[in-house]
Amino acid sequence: MTNPASTPDASIKCRVVMRFYEELNDLLRREQKKQDIVCEFFGKRTVKDAIESFGVPHTEVDLILANGRSVGFDYILKDGDRISVYPAFERFFIGGVAMLREKPLRDPRFVVDVHLGKLARNLKLLGFDTDYQNLRDDRELARIAAEEKRVLLTRDRRLLMRRAVDRGMILHSNVPFDQTLEVLNRLYLWDGLRPFSRCLACGGRLVDVPAEGSALDEALRSVPPLVRSWCKEYRMCSQCRKVYWKGSHYDKLGSLIENLLKARSNPLT
Repeated sequence: MTNPASTPDASIKCRVVMRFYEELNDLLRREQKKQDIVCEFFGKRTVKDAIESFGVPHTEVDLILANGRSVGFDYILKDGDRISVYPAFERFFIGGVAMLREKPLRDPRFVVDVHLGKLARNLKLLGFDTDYQNLRDDRELARIAAEEKRVLLTRDRRLLMRRAVDRGMILHSNVPFDQTLEVLNRLYLWDGLRPFSRCLACGGRLVDVPAEGSALDEALRSVPPLVRSWCKEYRMCSQCRKVYWKGSHYDKLGSLIENLLKARSNPLT
């Protein structure tokens, strides 16, 4: 695939026109944004290859129209085709259109790139099933995303272009707070927020510790004596057994959630 040519060459076997819509334009070069792009090439090309040649990972795309007809990523481009490429329609219902995936994201599970640890922590804080470790390579991240049907979050476009990855999202910002807003707004996950329901260490679900009994005894063994003197309510991770209580750290995290809600984008704007 080459960049748009100024004049067609008679020896070129295939010439198509492509156009990217909405936020997909953020991934294009300035001269390619919000306009028809003429592409010329020899031999066979799938529409997936053509899309990714512009630096747009297939995970960012949820609808492709070839001459007005919905097609899949394996569609072979033909001379004279007009290709329209759209992002995920998580916020809207589009009846009668064949989307590229079976269903939209309403209860997503994430796997997060090693460079986005603070984003992973924020998503756990908000109650989302988030898998994160800081020593994984690209192959391992792609494997987890494919095998566990998780949405891969990254700032690396090449990682999302791996064929095994079905769902993923490019983060445009390098600021954790803004990255969190990107995920919530672009996938419209605000109704799914369950703050303080997951462990910030491992992502397991938190359960209330009974006021007495062996579970309380277990919890108190990891609680500082000063905290035990005033705190009577605890929560424990069902997986790693880490214990939580409402201290000053809880208030700081609560402020983060409050600021996120204030910065929430209106899905209809």
